[in-house]
Amino acid sequence: MSVARLAGTDPGEWRRSALTWRGWASAIGRWVAEMRAHATRLREVWIGAAADAVAARLAVLVTRLNLFRLDCWGADQALSEFAAGLTRAKALLPDPDSALALAAGSDKTASGRVAMLFPPGLPQSATTPPCTATPAEVRRWWEALSPAQHRWLTATQPGAIGSLDGVPASIRDLANRLLLDNLPPHTQGLAALKDRLADTEGPRAYLLKLDPAGDGQAVVALNDPDRAANVLTQVPGMTADLASYGGELARAERIAIRAAERDPAAATSSILWLGYDAPDFVGEAAGPRPAAAGAGTLRRFQEGLRAAHDGEPARQTVLGHSYGSLVVGKAAAEPGFAADSLVFVGSPGVGVDTAAELNAPPGQVWSSTSRSDVIQWAAVSPQSLAEDLMLSQAVPGPFGRPEDDLYFGRNPSDPAFGARVFASQPDGGHLGYWDPGRPALDALTDITLGRGDVIPR
Repeated sequence: MSVARLAGTDPGEWRRSALTWRGWASAIGRWVAEMRAHATRLREVWIGAAADAVAARLAVLVTRLNLFRLDCWGADQALSEFAAGLTRAKALLPDPDSALALAAGSDKTASGRVAMLFPPGLPQSATTPPCTATPAEVRRWWEALSPAQHRWLTATQPGAIGSLDGVPASIRDLANRLLLDNLPPHTQGLAALKDRLADTEGPRAYLLKLDPAGDGQAVVALNDPDRAANVLTQVPGMTADLASYGGELARAERIAIRAAERDPAAATSSILWLGYDAPDFVGEAAGPRPAAAGAGTLRRFQEGLRAAHDGEPARQTVLGHSYGSLVVGKAAAEPGFAADSLVFVGSPGVGVDTAAELNAPPGQVWSSTSRSDVIQWAAVSPQSLAEDLMLSQAVPGPFGRPEDDLYFGRNPSDPAFGARVFASQPDGGHLGYWDPGRPALDALTDITLGRGDVIPR
């Protein structure tokens, strides 16, 4: 690799190659669907030993096709990540040594991943770990299996593998893509999710969880978190579900893209974590039950990121927006939460009254609330509401200023809470924290990158 060769390299060529492999996976998926439909129709008109033998043979063929699909997606992953690495390396060309080192490292990683694809020999069966296994135990179990066993489990038990914290993100993505293809096409919200998984313009998406029950849950990482130096987990708030997933994921994606622009030397993964049943109505959001239920799942997910990560531990940041900040607060209130920074934006309170009650490194609890964010008035605590109603009899207009005593404790953007408060645009409202070109997005990005100059001192 030389500077001239890197400067003349078009990462888009590798993205287009990745898209070709993704296209093969989709085509094979259509063949699998047709074969299953034929098998169902045969069963309706044909019974007996011969019919059983044909059905068994078709099942074997479907499994083999799915094994081939996994490797097509694996090639897509490797080439997409290689293209991203080359893009970041080209951005570093003013520093040739760093640029060439990054390009060489990306090439070595991609070559190793490609060499593992389409292995010879027959698949090997294996059993899954007990449901009580910790993410670290899951990782040790996974590492003890052979590559052939990895492929077999992923192809034959995608529901189990796709939801296991501690299994590599690249494998969970393969398993959950198989699950996604087996769901009815009319399932609410899946169209936007499928479109993003097929998109080649932005960072490569990894589907780490999929549950269509109820309003639906999904966890999507943008860029591979197991190979990233910085990993952001973003927890959305009220009304978040599969139907609204496109907008939520777009906001998380802005941080991933901005991180690559501000620090191309380090890979950053941004994860939208909808791993809980977010409240649908104000009445539900006025209570802590959904947050308490989601906090344990979030803690395990963060542990799984630590356990599955390759090489040096990543810097892990957890961001809670709106009601999601209460989920993060409850998760961080217990010891051992796997996060290096906590960020709250547009928060109705996080379940505690001071940053010191959260388990985070010193100086790594952050908060921002736009002056125009309605959460400051909509989530006022009953006591403060009563005081404001009394005050409004003497003061013209509605309430005179934003409240600090909210539904779930002191506003984390109140200096008395003890968080490091960063700037957000006054006209941002409740969703403007990710607006491109505005101060809040850069602050969120710099916190994710671990920069110390987010708030000038």
